[in-house]
This record gives sequence, structure tokens and C-alpha cells, in this order.
Amino acid sequence: MSLFIVSGPGGVGKGTIVNALAARDPQLWLSRSWTTRAQRAGESDSAYVFTDRASFEARIAAGGFLEWTDFLGNYYGTPTPEPVAGRDVVLEIEVDGAQQVKKLHPEAVLIFVLPPSRDEQERRLRGRGDPPSRVAERLQKALDEEPVGMSLANHVVVNDDLERTVGEMMQIIEHHRMLA
Repeated sequence: MSLFIVSGPGGVGKGTIVNALAARDPQLWLSRSWTTRAQRAGESDSAYVFTDRASFEARIAAGGFLEWTDFLGNYYGTPTPEPVAGRDVVLEIEVDGAQQVKKLHPEAVLIFVLPPSRDEQERRLRGRGDPPSRVAERLQKALDEEPVGMSLANHVVVNDDLERTVGEMMQIIEHHRMLA
């Protein structure tokens, strides 16, 4: 089993990318993160396990997360994976979580995703319904996260075209499978 981490700042398309990877490759098992943030209008119920702070904190206390963070006032976390035998695990997580996972699993392959431009990242954030204040916070956070994520990354991919990006990431995954 291999562990692949897809990370990057908000608005780069991580969720869309990992869903496309999982749909394309039945050997991939996508771990669903938990969050205490409110579900966005039109957001799929399966995007996250949406929960309250008390439930999240109880899971932290029980050691039920591989990684977790408080990101802009909301908790986000990856439950300790229970993958299906013979499948590789894909985590879609923020940079802080990626750092935690790489400390625990240095063999994990981190693919860091960047937006094609800051303007496009802002357009994507606005397009998913984030209020202007949250967009500004996420853009500022991206400036802080990108150098950290790029220094941890095994691979850096710019998501300027979804189909090309998913194809490039499939090549990366296949390359690492051959090395395993």
C-alpha cells in the first residue's frame, strides 16, 4: 500500500482532482476528512464528514485522527485510515496536515497543487460561495502555505487544466507504484 497526499492552498481544486483520480483508478481509496465548518451551498454531502466541535474534539481525545488542524477557526482532520486491502490511500489535506502526515509517514508521496495564478485562485474561491472576508483570509493563508508545501513536496503540479492535471498526477502515482 502506498500513501499519496494531495495538498495545496484553498481554491486550487484539490477536491475535484482527488475525486477524478479516485473515479479513474479503482486502486485508489480516498479518505474523507472531517470538518467543523458549515457546508457550502451546493456542496456535496460526501465532500467531508461535517460535524460539530464537540464531536471533533472527542475524536481528537480518542486519538482518532491521523492529522488535524484548526484552520481559520474551523477544525479539519483526517481519520486514521482503514484502507481496503490492495488499495493505495489518497489524502486531500491542507499544508499543516501534510506536514503532520509526512512526519509520521516520511515515505508518503506529497503532490502539492498550485493555482495557475492568484487571480484564478481568487475566482475559484469566490465561485464556490466563500464570502469576501473568507476569500481574503484564504488568499493570505496561501501566501504563507505555498513555500512550506513546496519544500515538503515530492512533486508540484499547477492546476491550469483539470484533465491535464489529473493525467499528470496519474503518471506520478504510477511511477511511485513501480518504485514500491
